[in-house]
Amino acid sequence: MSIVRESDLIGIGKKYQIETEAGDNMVVVIHDDGRRELYRSEDDDSETHCVMTLSDEESRQVAGILGGLSYKPKALETIEVALDDLRIEWYKVEPSNDGVNKSIGELGVRQKTGASIIAAIRDDETIINPGPDYVISPGVTLVIAGKKSNIKLLKEILI
Repeated sequence: MSIVRESDLIGIGKKYQIETEAGDNMVVVIHDDGRRELYRSEDDDSETHCVMTLSDEESRQVAGILGGLSYKPKALETIEVALDDLRIEWYKVEPSNDGVNKSIGELGVRQKTGASIIAAIRDDETIINPGPDYVISPGVTLVIAGKKSNIKLLKEILI
């Protein structure tokens, strides 16, 4: 498991020092204006070197890519991310599911479960934040966000 250290940079923003399982060392500085700077240090060098600077929008795009919103490796049928009480799960809809060919609004996803479908992924197409008119088709992978109990209720509606 990676080690993350967080510290405030007064008048600048926040700094995150990350040591990965592979032994890489990385620093992410999030400026108050939304910019992000990524730094990397070599094993034999105590200095960090700026690798790139990203705008807020670019950072969110990269986060989506790294987090698997646009591509989920085939080896990962289900995946789960937990951030305090918030969980994000990927759920593949099977043809036999009751929620197939029904819209998000028709199923009352938010009202009945408190969870949200934040993306729908099928082959090379990703729909971010599908609306209530989005019809759930067999084979689509839904990215679901909410508390564990909310996600469980949503899965019960879909099954």
